Amino acid sequence: MFQLGKTIISEEIIEKDFVCNLSACKGACCIDGEAGAPLEESEVQKLEEVYPVVKSYLRKEGVEAIEKQGTYIKTQNGELETPLINGGDCAYVIFDEKGTAMCAIEEAYNQGEIDWKKPISCHLYPVRVQEYSEFSAVNYHKWEICDDACILGKELQVPVYKFVKEALIRKFGENWYIELEKVAEKLKK
Repeated sequence: MFQLGKTIISEEIIEKDFVCNLSACKGACCIDGEAGAPLEESEVQKLEEVYPVVKSYLRKEGVEAIEKQGTYIKTQNGELETPLINGGDCAYVIFDEKGTAMCAIEEAYNQGEIDWKKPISCHLYPVRVQEYSEFSAVNYHKWEICDDACILGKELQVPVYKFVKEALIRKFGENWYIELEKVAEKLKK
């Protein structure tokens, strides 16, 4: 672990390799698990804003889940998440012609219809950020459904922090990322 400003970072994000391999996993991270995608407080308003546009991209089941539960849910421990369809798929999941899970929010963004890519927790994955009162913990999340992404990352020699560069900059800023790169270079030597 090392510290950058108000973040404590696991060295695994530098040591581990990762490149999403959607042809292998079919976007399983959006449909597996017991919970929706974690949301930040500021993202709740954003979901409300983009939903009318994103709705046209969604599957019928996704629209029904959102209309019933809301654009987000608050868990019993007060955490904010995307709603699920019958306890399974994220309500914002759509599928391409090959059956690969994709994000309807990101699709609307890619089509230039909205200016928000998707929740930061999704954009950062496999990096997870846990907020504490004095600092943020930045960790690598190992999940067996991503084993193919680890293999591809190793083949291509892309460390986690480089794979999620855009998301890390979005979350912590460009200067933070530049400092992270400096630490990574020192650790490699």
